[in-house]
Amino acid sequence: MIKEYYFDNSATSHPKPEIVREKINEAVLEFNGNPGRSGYKKAVKIDREIYNTRVKIAEFFNIKNPLQIAFTSNASESLNFAIKGAGLHDCHIITSVLEHNSVLRPLHFLEEEKNVSLSFAEPKENSEEFIKNISSLIREDTKAVVINHISNVTGYIADIEKIGKLCKEKNLLFIVDASQSAGFAHIDVEKQNINILCFTGHKSLFGMQGTGGIYVEEGILLNPLLEGGTGSFSKLPRQPKSMPELLECGTLNTPGILSMGAGIDFINSIGLDKMREHEIKLTKLFIEKISNLKNVIIYGEKNIERGPVVSINIEGVPGSDLSAVLDEEYNICTRSGFHCAPLAHKYLGTYDYGCVRFSFGYFNTEEEILYAANAVKEISEYVLENN
Repeated sequence: MIKEYYFDNSATSHPKPEIVREKINEAVLEFNGNPGRSGYKKAVKIDREIYNTRVKIAEFFNIKNPLQIAFTSNASESLNFAIKGAGLHDCHIITSVLEHNSVLRPLHFLEEEKNVSLSFAEPKENSEEFIKNISSLIREDTKAVVINHISNVTGYIADIEKIGKLCKEKNLLFIVDASQSAGFAHIDVEKQNINILCFTGHKSLFGMQGTGGIYVEEGILLNPLLEGGTGSFSKLPRQPKSMPELLECGTLNTPGILSMGAGIDFINSIGLDKMREHEIKLTKLFIEKISNLKNVIIYGEKNIERGPVVSINIEGVPGSDLSAVLDEEYNICTRSGFHCAPLAHKYLGTYDYGCVRFSFGYFNTEEEILYAANAVKEISEYVLENN
């Protein structure tokens, strides 16, 4: 069998740990009752398993009350709950140029439908400068700051602790998109003053696709975008106002939720710091090996710590072609295009043609990184020789 080199972990982590695969199988084969809907033993057992996953997530992000966590289908759903549900209208919101469409599109909805104006901060190599940039955008009518913790295009890491402190001082709602950071970076909602945390399960938390969650600080009441069965408060004509039922309706994705819990168990068994150090080492190695190639462009700051993401282009080669050659000739999986982050590409100057993203995970090895770097080298040299 030909070896596959998977470098698309920013989209979905692969492979999944054995403990996650086992939990999914167990959930499908054994936990096939409906959680929160019945009182028989199997349903109660499933309900407890789901609650235990809330507890694991709460401990992982230092959330005081596990019931302030609602499960969703993905981070996009969580961010829609957060941005559209927070009652933001006739006001000003600050975000950044590195945001994913899961942030941008709900914000543009508010801009068009709720008389909201938007400002976009630009990342700075010095985190203090980035904070100053955000601070300079604050107006009297500013109500919220929405920030992508780690860019899915450049790997830029926003200092959410300092941003959270600024938001607390200015009494601004702080919403964090942790799609790329949950399972890679330390997140502490108390220390970092995060009011609403949105995360996905299928990336660095190692869960299956179609999973995610949202933490909402106690005292913040979101308007639910969905209403329906909750298995509780059934006589109420509208959705219950208490979490997590406020944001959960219909049958929950039991296998997916339990896979997230197993993913956190896996992370805890290895150690978050150890895993992050490995991924950072791989990222630095890749950048080091391709930095001196004349016609290779690496996007984002190379001298500061970044998430395990490296986006590149080879001059004169469309990103889609480069990605296709990497796949067909080297069996390397990458993502080309615009990565659902149009403003990031405007900022980088790649709005017309996009770029090719390598995103590394815990299961990648140094040998794989060297193979990928050599593939880029061979392609770049071929282009130079034939142009």
